[in-house]
This record gives sequence, structure tokens and C-alpha cells, in this order.
Amino acid sequence: MMIRIWTAVVLATASSLFAADSPKQRVEASHTERMDFPPHGTLRLTNSVGVLTVETWSRPDVEITTIKSTKTELDPADRDKGRQMLDKVRITSERRGDEFVVATAFPYRRFPPPYPFSKDMSFYPAARDVNFDLEYHIKVPADTRIVVDHTIGQINIDGAPGDIQAKLTQGEITLHLPQDERYDIRASSNFGHVDNDYAGEQKRRGWALGHRVVNADPMAHRKLNLKVGFGNIVILKTRIPPEPAPLTAASNQDHP
Repeated sequence: MMIRIWTAVVLATASSLFAADSPKQRVEASHTERMDFPPHGTLRLTNSVGVLTVETWSRPDVEITTIKSTKTELDPADRDKGRQMLDKVRITSERRGDEFVVATAFPYRRFPPPYPFSKDMSFYPAARDVNFDLEYHIKVPADTRIVVDHTIGQINIDGAPGDIQAKLTQGEITLHLPQDERYDIRASSNFGHVDNDYAGEQKRRGWALGHRVVNADPMAHRKLNLKVGFGNIVILKTRIPPEPAPLTAASNQDHP
């Protein structure tokens, strides 16, 4: 009996030492799906959080890759809890008429909004204390209209020439757009700055912390409507260098 007890103690000690020697790791879960996309349709994201990247491609369908991960590296004993926590972060995608909707749901704790000086408090949802990281990598057809309602994080849109409507509570919006396209622009940050490569009227908020850019272009075929509560907006032209001039044949010269 004593031998069995000591054997159990030795095994438990060895298991503890092995767990202590195991390197800490972040728990991660990724998922990729490709689905039909409505022609000239709208990509709509609701309640997204983290880092969102949308880019165009030549295919007629949509591809969505999501990567969920814990914020910190975990010991082996804590990884099951990390997986259970990530399982509670749910991303669904479905087609609704001419829209493709990507919705995110996750548990959070409410606490007072961190914007006590805002004139329009209805703009801000309750702040959300998230204990995970989330990335979205989405590829859509070039003629897609994009509508994003993002909480905290980053919105990166590359090459989309269609209408873009984005609202962000806290973080940064960055757009890389075709240099020859014309846009009717409405971009504002209540606490931050707007950098814009396109022409437009710039105006500071009354308390000198916010910034707004307006480019009312009735001839523009595309519209940008961007709002950030706390953070910046960056609108960049994707400049394509001109093709080099064709080389001319060197004139033949007689050499002595």
C-alpha cells in the first residue's frame, strides 16, 4: 500500500515538473470559409472588434478568415479555460438579400463610457472589456459596398473603390483607395485627427480635440462616411507609378 502511495506522489510531482517546464503559449482558433456573394452587393459587419482587414480580389465570391486568440500566453493547465473562453466568441456569416452580414457576439462587462466630454453620447455604446484578440481577413469583389459597425480596434480597407461607411468607437480607420477615383467624403473624429490625401475642407471641433474633413463632391460616384469616437482616420491614395516610356532604338553611328 505504501509503495502505491509513493508511486502516486512521484507521478504527481513529475507531472507538475513537466507542466512547469512546458513553455507558455497563446491559445488560438482560426476558421476560413468561402461563400457566394451577391453581385454589386454589400458587406456588412456588426459588433466587430479587434483588427479588421478588407481587401478586394478578382473573384465573384467572398472569403472570410477569422483568428481568435488569448491575449496572454497560458500554462498547459490553463489552456482549457482559454479554449472555453474563445468558444464563447461567435462569428456568424449569412447572406440576406443583396447583403452579406458578418456578426460577432461575445461576453463583455459594461462600465461607464470613457468619453465624458462628448456632445453626442448616443454615438458610443457601452465600453466593452474584452479579454481576447480577434482578427478578420476578408476578401470581396471590387464593386462591393462596405458597412462596418466596429467597437474597439482597427479597420483597414485596401483597394475597395465602392461606397464605405464605417463607425468605430475607439481605434483607427485606415483606407487605401484608388488614386484616380473621386469621393464625396464625410470623415470625423471626436477625439483625434483626420489625415486625407484627397481634397476637402478641414475643420476643428470646438474643444480643439476633434477633427472633421468634408469633401462635398457632387460629381463623385463614391461616398465615404467615416466616424471615430476616440482615435484617428487615415485616407490614403494608392499611388501607382506611371509606366516608363518605351525605349527608343539608338541611332547607328559609324565608328572609325
